[in-house]
Order: sequence, then structure tokens, then C-alpha cells
Amino acid sequence: METELKSFLLLFVLLNPFILSIYLLELIRELSLKEFSAQMVKAIVLSYFVFLVFAWAGDRIFADVLQIRFLAFMIFGGVIFLIVGVRLILGIGPPVEVPAAGHHDMSGAIAMPFIVGPGTISAVVIIGSTHDFGATATIITLAMTGAVVALLVLKWLHDFVRYRNERYVERYTEIAGRVTALFTGSFAIDMILKGFERWMMELPP
Repeated sequence: METELKSFLLLFVLLNPFILSIYLLELIRELSLKEFSAQMVKAIVLSYFVFLVFAWAGDRIFADVLQIRFLAFMIFGGVIFLIVGVRLILGIGPPVEVPAAGHHDMSGAIAMPFIVGPGTISAVVIIGSTHDFGATATIITLAMTGAVVALLVLKWLHDFVRYRNERYVERYTEIAGRVTALFTGSFAIDMILKGFERWMMELPP
């Protein structure tokens, strides 16, 4: 049970609703709670099936289809996360354009790369290699459900506070952005180090 809990926390932390609320702040501001909820549910469902595929056949997808080693993807994902963290610290924002309200494929633009990214894909591949498929599917379901519920609660709180005191929303955005930058940068370095550690373990003695 301890292993399952650690796997759940790993994916939930990577699906951090606080980070998503910063990335998707424009949509949170422009869409109603009903509209935002509908788009998030669609994005989560799309992401869920992508995660299941990588959890079931992750190593084979990288080795046989993409013709790259999973460790290379893991290290590259860490580099991407590092760029995101640096941009957040400098106040530039994420390096990927946030979909605008009314975008023809808003849910798909939310799903990739904000939910399905190098960090979350790496996590589900590792989870899938650690647990059987049934346990993996349950872990992914619980983590994604918890993340989207938390994000919708943040959206509701944003709307509730925004019409009463705008400065609290701005303060939350500033603080959450700084915390997000620290976490993202730290996780990026950890991904890179883990990739190199696993590569070193694969080298012949």
C-alpha cells in the first residue's frame, strides 16, 4: 500500500492544481465555472487515455516506435521543466502559449502540454512498470480526479474573491508563481539527475 501511495503522490504532485491554475489563469478569468469545468473534464478524459497507453506500453513505445531510450526522454523532459522554471522565476511565464477562450480545440490544448507533459508521461511509465495494469489505472484515476477537483475549487475561489477584492487574486498569483518556479526548477534538476543515475546503472561494469 505504501508503494501505491507514493505513486499516487508522485503523479498528483506533477498534476499540481496550483501550477495548472497559474498556467491557465487567463481561462480561469475569462470562462464561467460551468464552461471551465466542461473543458477541464474533456482535457482530463483525453489525457487519461494517453496516460493509460504509456503506462501499459511505455518502454515499448519509446524503444520500438519512437526509437529512443526512455532515459533520454526523461533527461530532455527535465531540461524542458528547467526552462519553464527559469521563465517563471524571471516573470516571463510558461514557454507554451495558453489557449484563448473560444479556441476551436481548447480541451486538447489544455491536455497537451499542460497535463500530458514530459514529467507526467515519465511518471506514468514508471508507475506502469512498478504496478500491474489494474492498480496503475486506479492510481492514475485517483490522481487525476483529485487534481481536477482541486483545480475547480481554485477556480470557484478565484471567482468568489475576484468580485470582492481583486488585489487578493493578484497576490495569490504572485506567490503561487514564485512557489511554482521553485518547485518546477527543483523537479527539473531531479529528473535530469535520475535520468543520468539510471543511465550510469545501465553501463557495463
